[in-house]
Amino acid sequence: MIPKTSLEQWGVLAAVVDQGGFAQAAAHLHRSQSAVSYAVSRLQEAIGLPLLEIAGRKAVLTSHGQTLLARARELLRDFARLESLARSLTRGWEPELRLVVDVAFPREKLLAIVGELQQTCPATQIQLSDVVLSGAEEAITQGLSDLVVTSRVPPGFLGDHLLDVDFLAVARPDHPLFRLERELTAADLVTHVQAVVRDSGTLHPRDDGWLGAERRFTVSGLEASLAVVQAGLAYAWLPEPLAAAPLREGRLRRLPLAQGALRTVALHVVLAQPALPGPAARAALEAFHRHAAPVS
Repeated sequence: MIPKTSLEQWGVLAAVVDQGGFAQAAAHLHRSQSAVSYAVSRLQEAIGLPLLEIAGRKAVLTSHGQTLLARARELLRDFARLESLARSLTRGWEPELRLVVDVAFPREKLLAIVGELQQTCPATQIQLSDVVLSGAEEAITQGLSDLVVTSRVPPGFLGDHLLDVDFLAVARPDHPLFRLERELTAADLVTHVQAVVRDSGTLHPRDDGWLGAERRFTVSGLEASLAVVQAGLAYAWLPEPLAAAPLREGRLRRLPLAQGALRTVALHVVLAQPALPGPAARAALEAFHRHAAPVS
């Protein structure tokens, strides 16, 4: 079936409605007023329904026009996205960008970066994956990503330092460890439950940060670890950006450790396909560097 109307005609109708009249739409579209009137007239003839009526000096939609133009606007948006994709592909933008980011990377910065990339390369589909410990290294060595933020750069690859994340030893204020009322040692900690984030890697998983406690509460992510600690079920080392608000509000308290109360994790960014980085991957690399830079 060949359509009797065109997207151009519906676009002209939308302009007449949005601009408030034929003369205003003509100026907006850089066309003559007669050309705008002709496009709307042919559209109404093709569908056999009146779409516009004049109220005072303004052209307004009929009830049928409101229903049909609402659907036409969806088609116009879809077509605009299609043309945007074509322009992006012409410029060489990748159809897909795979980002793999260690969960220790500050969430606020990550969301700002993704939002920026959506504006910079709107036709590129972004796949974002959170990983823990060796999961980031596997994404690099197994070719499962375009750009990776990792705490370790595997042999054979180059990475740039992004930032350091401080992990603080914390527990709920009523945790039994605080009743000792002195500096704590590793011997004190191993008799209590520690929340540990499970390594998302499968080839060479690690237990970084685990003290070897007899009991541990294994969780899948840092937000889950925070929830476990706030419930009073365990103590843990949490990234300072995640623990800041609960500490400030008194829902968490830093453990008075004699040593190791603060652990620092250095995060690096790696182009996993260094010989073939597309413009979206390069834009992502630049965005991570810029957002990770210290605020001056």
